[in-house]
Amino acid sequence: MLATMAFSVSAILLPVPRGTDLTIRLFRLFFGLTLFGTGAGMMVRSELGLSPWNAFHQGVSTLIGISMGSVVILTGVAVLLLWIPLRQRLGLGTLANTLWIGLTIDLFLNVTPEITSLGIRIALMLGGVIAIAIGSGFYIGAGLGPGPRDGIMTGLARRGLSIRSARTLIEATALTVGVLLGGSAGIGTLVFLFGIGPLVQVFLRLFSFEKTNYSSESAKKATITE
Repeated sequence: MLATMAFSVSAILLPVPRGTDLTIRLFRLFFGLTLFGTGAGMMVRSELGLSPWNAFHQGVSTLIGISMGSVVILTGVAVLLLWIPLRQRLGLGTLANTLWIGLTIDLFLNVTPEITSLGIRIALMLGGVIAIAIGSGFYIGAGLGPGPRDGIMTGLARRGLSIRSARTLIEATALTVGVLLGGSAGIGTLVFLFGIGPLVQVFLRLFSFEKTNYSSESAKKATITE
């Protein structure tokens, strides 16, 4: 019976490194997720357009009247349920991603005012994209499991849909629904879509725990942004 339980757990959870290795990975994970959430908050404050998923989160937030960070968390939990038929395995980073980014977004939005200066808004938008890319380099590079939305992409890819097609389908759907619900799309959305792949490529090479030769396309595939 114990053997059966151990098999069941291993079928659901990715293995977790131990010792000093895990400590360093956890630092990189939470530092990266904090940067990621801060960058998302910066893009919200810029009011110049969000990433596809965050346009969705903002749209749902506007519709039902709860904080955007809460929507990020609830969406992450709902997406994790879709992992069940796709037989995706959770990592420690998956669970941390589900909670930490939403909490960070709410904290950032609660302590920063709305910005009226166009120059500052542009700086926030560009800085937000860069912060998300650096955060991605740290949290993906920690190697503790993908984010909830990343897992849907890779799960669909395992069933015959190319990663590029899966990513395009998921993000186009999220953006369309988000805009229809009142989420923000604009020049920031375009900067994000065209800039995130090359930027994450750079920062994955710098901050990945395992040194891997990441191409721009593979970096973009790794970041279906939360």
